[in-house]
Amino acid sequence: MTAVWISSLIFVVCLGVIFSEKVHRTIIALVGAVVMVAAGMIFGFYTEEQAVATIDFNTLGLLLGMMMLVALLEPTGFFQFLAVWVGRVSGGRPVRLLVLLGAVTTLVSMFLDNVTTVVLIAPVTILICEILGYNPQPFLLSEALLSNTGGVATLVGDPPNILIASAAGFTFTDFLVYSLPIVLVTWVVTLGFLRWLFRRELHAPGPEAAAAVLELDPQEAIKDRKMVRRILIALGLALIGFMLEEQLHVRPSFVALAAAALALVWTRPDVRAVLNRVEWDILLFFASLFILVGGMEAAGVLAMLSQAILSWGHLSPAVLGLVLLWVVAGLSAVVDNVPITIALIPVIQGLGQSGLDVGPLWWALAFGAGFGGNGTIIGSTANVIVASLSERTRHPITPVLWSKRGLPVMLVACAVSSLLYVLFFF
Repeated sequence: MTAVWISSLIFVVCLGVIFSEKVHRTIIALVGAVVMVAAGMIFGFYTEEQAVATIDFNTLGLLLGMMMLVALLEPTGFFQFLAVWVGRVSGGRPVRLLVLLGAVTTLVSMFLDNVTTVVLIAPVTILICEILGYNPQPFLLSEALLSNTGGVATLVGDPPNILIASAAGFTFTDFLVYSLPIVLVTWVVTLGFLRWLFRRELHAPGPEAAAAVLELDPQEAIKDRKMVRRILIALGLALIGFMLEEQLHVRPSFVALAAAALALVWTRPDVRAVLNRVEWDILLFFASLFILVGGMEAAGVLAMLSQAILSWGHLSPAVLGLVLLWVVAGLSAVVDNVPITIALIPVIQGLGQSGLDVGPLWWALAFGAGFGGNGTIIGSTANVIVASLSERTRHPITPVLWSKRGLPVMLVACAVSSLLYVLFFF
């Protein structure tokens, strides 16, 4: 029990300092990881070897590969090309731009992981806002929140979905039948809520600014067409690899790093300049966060939560599903949803062995894990990436700002999905 309290205290203190915004989150996460390992070695619940094993190198490799591809594309003018094109399509109108970017982000996140989605779309969004003179916060926040929401719709859209499908025997079609309808309604409500939430920030530009955007020629932004073509071919191969990873028996990290290697060999850039544009602080933050969460898991915190949920088996199926959805959502707001999902899968399987129909519970787990990530800045990988990229602008997204916007969105999404969950499954 001592290990549970110590690991929980370390994690809570780290969260508190992160939300205080007095020290950069990467520094706090790294210090917290060191303290967690030291405490684990002293009290016998966590070792150096266990800490290293908890780091998800697949996620870090995926991030590094995609960041390198983006770093290669940045100096070519390709993102400026996309920014001008999207600006022209939206007519420079902020609400239309929000809907357009939100829809594209959601559609992509249904078939690619959220990390890849926001790494590709966020830089374009920042450039669009610079051209139009907009505050990028509403657009970047909306993209991450809608990406997290849309990813729940398909088997490949969110890592917990893959784990749940494997444990429950669900197919890609099952997600289209049972998850997609609920996610679509939730997404529409979420988009409308975001429109209301950012009503003060979404001011229409003056006629001169809108006219200036319409006069811009996207083609003029491209500086090196040959290099753009080569990098886009490598990126296209990566996207195909992501969609065929099960058939090819490769992991997303290998696909992303292989595509980055191909692009580097093919374009022969200044490697130091490319590496300087990689967001190394994000990689360090995630490595540290994995160690922190791994310490709590090794101490038995997640096991205690699993046992608590298992004791609720006497509740009616509908109530149990709703409780599971909201508990998982709350946990996913502060802890990565993958270890939570891994911890709860045996619990649901145990309830199934007792004779309970656990089919609806799997979907409650998926909805809670997916929508809960919107609650805080560390709730999902996409959130951290968007917040870090926003630091390039004059309007960085802070942990407190994220909670003020993301937590209401999480609550709305969970409320809507709870209602639809009961109507759909009971």
